[in-house]
Amino acid sequence: MKNILIDMAPDAVALERLQKLPDVTIEFIEPSDEARVLPVERLRDKHILFSTVPPANIAAMTSLEWIQITSVGYSQLYDLDLAERGVRACNARGVFDITIAEWNISMMINLLRDVRGMIRNQEHGIWDRQARFQKELRGLTVGIWGYGGIGRATARLAKALGLTVHVLSRHGVGPRDDIYIVPGTGDPAGVLPDQVFLAGQELEFLSGLDFLILSMPQTPSTQGSIGEAELKALRPTAYILNPARGPLIQEEALLNALREGRIAGAALDTHYYYPMPADHPLWRFPNVIMTPHISGSSDSPHYQSRIWDVFAQNVERYLSGQPLLNELTADQLRGD
Repeated sequence: MKNILIDMAPDAVALERLQKLPDVTIEFIEPSDEARVLPVERLRDKHILFSTVPPANIAAMTSLEWIQITSVGYSQLYDLDLAERGVRACNARGVFDITIAEWNISMMINLLRDVRGMIRNQEHGIWDRQARFQKELRGLTVGIWGYGGIGRATARLAKALGLTVHVLSRHGVGPRDDIYIVPGTGDPAGVLPDQVFLAGQELEFLSGLDFLILSMPQTPSTQGSIGEAELKALRPTAYILNPARGPLIQEEALLNALREGRIAGAALDTHYYYPMPADHPLWRFPNVIMTPHISGSSDSPHYQSRIWDVFAQNVERYLSGQPLLNELTADQLRGD
C-alpha cells in the first residue's frame, strides 16, 4: 500500500485515474504555495507527496519515498537532504514549455518591431511609419542558452518562423528520454538546432546572435552567468530575453549595457525582486518589456490538467517500477 498526500487542487479526470489504481490511498490537504508546519499525524505514514513546496516539517515524513513538485525550478528542495535520505523527486518539466515558448516568440516580435513605441505613438495620436516598426524575424538568428523543454519548444516555433537556431548546451543536443512532453510539441529527437555550442564556447555563441533567450535553471553554478563580458560579446543590435530566472543575468551589468546602448533591448519575465519596486530603473527603459513572471503561469488554462497528467503518469510508473518522468538527480537535489 502506498499512501499519497496531495497539496494541490484536485483535477477530476486525473483523480479518477488514480483512484482506479490498486493499493493506493489518497489524502488532500488545503493547497498552499508556502512552506508550513503540518500536523505530524498527517505526514508520518505518507510515501508520496505532490506539492509545490514541501512542508516545513518534512523531516516528520519518515516513510517518504518520492516527491512530485509542480514547478520546473527545484531550489525549494536543496536543503532537505532528500538524496541522503534516498527520497526521489521529480519536477514539472514540460508543463510550461508551450506558454513560455509562445512568450519568447511574442517578445521577439514586440522588441524587433518596437510595439511599445507604436503604442506610445497611438496614445498620443502620432502617425509614424518609420522603418524601425517594419522589421521581420525571418532570417535572423536566435540563440537558446539551455536546451531543455522550454528551449526545444521555442526552437520548434522559431524554425517555423524561418529563424536560424543556435543552441548552447553543456552536454550537447540529442534525444531525451523520460521527460514529460505535450504530444506534437518541442524537439524530442534534438534535431532542430542549426548549430550547437558547448561549454567553453559561450562568447563565440553570443557573438552571432540577434536574440539571446535564457532557458537554463538557476543553480549555484549558473547564477550570474550573464555578466559584462557576455553582454559585450553580443552585437549592439541584439536583444536578450529572460523567462528563466532573473539572477542568471548580473543586475548591474544589464543596467550598464542598456544605459550605454550596448544591446538593443530586453524582455524580462523573471526578476531580481518580487515584486519589482516601482522605482527600479528597468521599468523606465523604452526598449525593455517587463512582465510579472507570467510567461509560464499556473493560471494557464492547461496548467492543471498537464501537471496532474505528469503526476498520474508518474504514480503509475512508480507502482510498476518504470523510470519516472522528470526525475532529478542527486546532484540536482543538492543544488550542484
